[in-house]
Amino acid sequence: MFNAFAATFALIHFGLPSWGAAIIGMIAAFVSGVLVDIIIIRKAKKTSAVGKQIITFGIIMLFLGIAPMIFGSTPLNFPKFIESGAVNIFGASISYNALLNIIVGLIIMAVLFYFLQNTKWGLAVRVTASNEQTARLMGVPTSLVTMGAWAIAAALGTLAALMLAPAITVNVSMMDNVQTNALIACVLGGFQTFYGPVLGAYIIGLGRNVLIYYVSSTWGEPILFTLILLFIVLRPNGIIGKKIIKKV
Repeated sequence: MFNAFAATFALIHFGLPSWGAAIIGMIAAFVSGVLVDIIIIRKAKKTSAVGKQIITFGIIMLFLGIAPMIFGSTPLNFPKFIESGAVNIFGASISYNALLNIIVGLIIMAVLFYFLQNTKWGLAVRVTASNEQTARLMGVPTSLVTMGAWAIAAALGTLAALMLAPAITVNVSMMDNVQTNALIACVLGGFQTFYGPVLGAYIIGLGRNVLIYYVSSTWGEPILFTLILLFIVLRPNGIIGKKIIKKV
């Protein structure tokens, strides 16, 4: 959100095109991710998992408070990457800009999956995520891996915000629903795999639209999340997730 404000500010005041502003925003996000890791996250290495979650929420609240002070509280408009045009798919009209969002999202997921599964750095990321202390003993540069993860996550989060922005506006609360749905998708799909959260996200997106279209625009979303809640109660590890067994 914060770097989406920065990108939109650059677009408005420096006359940059949408893609140029997006690149500026992603670079700023990459740098801010590095700084957050160096200044805050590294100081909390010995903190519990719950403590780290609280710190993460604190960082979010910090940026939510700083953004209006720097960029103002008035929502900003970010233009579409493709201004006009649409394509009909099975009778549904999808704008070129929405189609671009889908294609870019699929490409990024494919690249990330390949990187995590087939490269040495991907293996380092997985080992660090599984057990940072063991990874460090094996010679993995865990500090560098963590810093890179924060930087890349910040850059991709900014890109997601800017691709969403033309449909709404750039404002302080623009990513609230996205973050909530992302968490639900992870829980629904299962945290133990890379593709589980993706499957969960597609189920939420398609399920919401189907229920809104065929049932009710008012009750479609509550019905969907009630069904998801019941499913999670019955299968807490998610669709693809497996029960973790710890040996003593």
